[in-house]
Amino acid sequence: MKDLIKKLTEVCSPSGREDAIADTILDLLKGHIDGYERDRLGNLIVWKKGRSGKKILLDAHMDEIGVIVTNIDENGFLRIDPIGGVNPRILLGARLIIDEVVGVVGVEGESRDELEENLKKMSFDKIYVDIGVKSKEEAEKKVRIGSFGTYLPCFADLGNRILSKSMDDRVGCAVLVEVLREIDDPKNDVYCVFAVQEEVGIVGARVAGFDIEPDVAVAVDVTGVGDTPKAMKRISMRLGCGPALKVMDGRTISDRKLLNMMENLARELGIPYQMEVLPFGG
Repeated sequence: MKDLIKKLTEVCSPSGREDAIADTILDLLKGHIDGYERDRLGNLIVWKKGRSGKKILLDAHMDEIGVIVTNIDENGFLRIDPIGGVNPRILLGARLIIDEVVGVVGVEGESRDELEENLKKMSFDKIYVDIGVKSKEEAEKKVRIGSFGTYLPCFADLGNRILSKSMDDRVGCAVLVEVLREIDDPKNDVYCVFAVQEEVGIVGARVAGFDIEPDVAVAVDVTGVGDTPKAMKRISMRLGCGPALKVMDGRTISDRKLLNMMENLARELGIPYQMEVLPFGG
């Protein structure tokens, strides 16, 4: 599973530019599915046919957060805006890859006071990307306004933990890939949707759900944890304590019957699990 997660997380495919990750997933599923399609929005929909006529839909989004180039100044520095939930404070000092060009994020400041003020009130107006050029003309040979970028891949195996970009939601994609590899002759039709543009508004999954019209649908995604220093006290989930079954988040209340069914199944199989109540997200 670690090798699979590494392969998936090292692909750079921000929201709206998911072709590379879709191709990677399809390659991993060769010989394990009955069919697939890419809808007009870009969702990758794969399936295994069953015997009952009922449909189960499993969804994981394959896009990741990223940035888009909005301007290039006379000295070749790039100005960027977020694609999805990117915090400029977290970006500072990060290495990005934009159109296969690597850059590092810096912050403005002509004096110590100005620098400290900008660090306190960090915004995308105050940061830039240095791609190692000296002029706008040189930069425009490498990237252009409208170029998309992501964090530079950085997979690290920490033993019983993994460090990488785009774990949200390439981990969910890895789970779906393993499901399709493992199940043979399913009772019900199993549809797996590798959805696009989740990070900018759950765009892809909404479309795919209407097209498939499943009897049951389950989204497989990441969640927050409360076991880091001074984490939110209302979050009970802990890393390494089993998958979290969503009860409620900022937008969704889960179906009670399906939730009880999954909880009972986890108990029967001896799978440790947690109940997720998330005060945000959705």
